[in-house]
Parts: sequence; structure tokens; C-alpha cells
Amino acid sequence: MDKQESQSFGRCIWQARRKKGLSQRELAVKVGVDYTYLSKLENDHVEPSEKVIRSLAEHLSLNAEQLMYLAGRMTQNDSEAFEQLLKVNYKEMPALFRRMRESPGIDSLVKARDEQIVRLQKENAELRTKVEKLQKKLTLFKPYIFYSKEEIERKANEILHNMPNLHNDDAAKIPIDATRVCDYLNLSIDIEEILPDEHGLIVAKILPLERRILVNSGLPEMLGTFTEFTIAHEIGHWVLHINQEDADILSEEINENSDDENQVILFLCRSASSPIDKFEAFEWQAQYFASCLLMPRYVLQELRKERDLTNWKHLFIMAKELGVTISSLIYRLQNLGWIYIPKGSKQIYPGKIGLETEQPRMYYL
Repeated sequence: MDKQESQSFGRCIWQARRKKGLSQRELAVKVGVDYTYLSKLENDHVEPSEKVIRSLAEHLSLNAEQLMYLAGRMTQNDSEAFEQLLKVNYKEMPALFRRMRESPGIDSLVKARDEQIVRLQKENAELRTKVEKLQKKLTLFKPYIFYSKEEIERKANEILHNMPNLHNDDAAKIPIDATRVCDYLNLSIDIEEILPDEHGLIVAKILPLERRILVNSGLPEMLGTFTEFTIAHEIGHWVLHINQEDADILSEEINENSDDENQVILFLCRSASSPIDKFEAFEWQAQYFASCLLMPRYVLQELRKERDLTNWKHLFIMAKELGVTISSLIYRLQNLGWIYIPKGSKQIYPGKIGLETEQPRMYYL
């Protein structure tokens, strides 16, 4: 774990989990924690207990003692050795602490720290200037491109087809885990509170330079299937609307340890209540991508066998098997032209392939 010692605890866990081929949910179950907590661990937002650290080490084949050091914790052996040192040298300890406090070396350390802060501030200022120049040359967000439904579905299917251990002819691998798709695309997921801004509620953020998706934990709908669809929606934005090549170039120029807000470039997703409807087309594309990703046509074709798509009971069973909301399933089936529900009605009619339906608006940019 020599290389890992120079990493953060969260980064080490993230890399080891991906190497094992585990999703966040799968590892969280093994460790006995909620996957949102594991997400925070991987992003170094919470401090793990010794029990969690040792469980992670066991399931990720990592050295538990070294993992403890990465987390900034003393091992049991360290604590015992320190207590023994105090017991044996208890008379000398007060004098030792006094000499440490009075030592000129302490002042030199403080001075060195202040000089380091000044140097880092200067480097950050130079870096900001460099980033601003690069931003003028690079475009992180693609201009609006018209994608047909067929193109969007093809992009979603390409990902599913190329993902390890998931093939288009295997309809048994449902529900599809959106966090596993993020791992495949080298995206990290974090669920945390996102405060509203002057335009209102924010559902999620994409940080292209960090290849990171933030989902708002403060949403009342943040339960199960809603979270899954939200993540899939953000993946849609990443695939369709983020200029990944330029993002990777620009991210190489950014100091990973900097917390400067001026360096944060965001792609925001808002709720349906947002008055900003300028980019409705962007949001519909991401929404359609999410439905294709979580409900692939080949899976639906298997699930519809011996089922009546005009029967609500059958549709609810299918939604549960797919791990999506019933509204998401209805949206997908209507777009496929397999069913038709008149506006304001609860009656389901057999659809016709190619039937155009109303496109519900769930998010706005």
C-alpha cells in the first residue's frame, strides 16, 4: 500500500472498490453501512470508525493497520504503546511538554507554516489566471445538439453493452445499478445537502473537472427509485452535454487540493418548479437517456411476455422489478409507443409503435 499512503482514505477506498468490481451498494451491504454513508467516506466527508475501517479492509483486501493510518486514527497497538510510554516516563513527561512549548523550534515551525501559506496563496492566484486563460480556449458544456430518440437510446445501450458483467442479452441483471454505471464511466457520486440559490431548488450538480456528481440529500423524494433515476439523469447530462475531452484537459491544470470557489465549474439541474425553461430540450434528452439506461428495450421485451400492459397491476409489478417509479415506466412505455394514456385519464390503451406522446418535464437546467 505504498502508493495508497500518499492518497486520501476516501480515494483509496474508491479505487480498491472499483478494482474489486463492487458497486457502492454492494460494498455497503458487505460492510453493514448505508451506501450514502459509504459515498461520504469515499469523498472524505466523514470520519470512519475503527470497526468500519477494519470491515472495509477485510472486504477490499487492504491492510487494516495502514488503512487506519490513512484515516488519521491510531491503532489499538499504538494506543497501548502510548499509554505504556506515559506510565513508564510519567515523571519526565511534564518537563518534556514544557521544553517542547518553550523550544525555539516551535517558533521556526510556525514561521515555516506561515511562509508555506503565503507560497500556496501565490500559487493559487497564478493557477486561477492560468485556468481562466484555458477556459477561454476550452468549452466544457456542449451547445445544444438535437439527438433523436434512436441516438439517445443507442448511446445508453453502448454503455450497457460495454460494461463488464452486463450484457444486452441478459435481462436477469435488473434492476440496473446506476452507481455501477458511474464507476464504469469513472464518475464519483456523492449525496449531500445542496442549498438553493437565487433561482430556487437545485436537484443535483455535475462538477466536470472532478468527474463528480452531487445529488441533493435535502429533497423529500430522496428515497430509492427517485435517487436511482436522478443519478441516471445526471449520467445522461454527462454523456450528452459535457465536453469530456476539454474537461479532462482543464482538470490537469487545477490543483486538486485547492478549495477555491472560483475554480468550481458547475452544471446544475433544477426541479420542475424552476422558472428557468430555457434549456428544456437538454433536460428532456437527459430524462430520455435515463429511461433507456434503467429500462433497456431488450429488458422490457422480456418483462412484457405474458403480461398485459393495459393492466395497472402488471405495470406496478414491472416497475418494482426494474427498480423504477411507476411514472418513469409509464413515460418509457408511452415513448416506445407500446401504450397510450389520454391526458387526464387513468385508462390505458394499447399503443402503436411511433405514437408521439406528451413529454413530462421533471427537471430544468
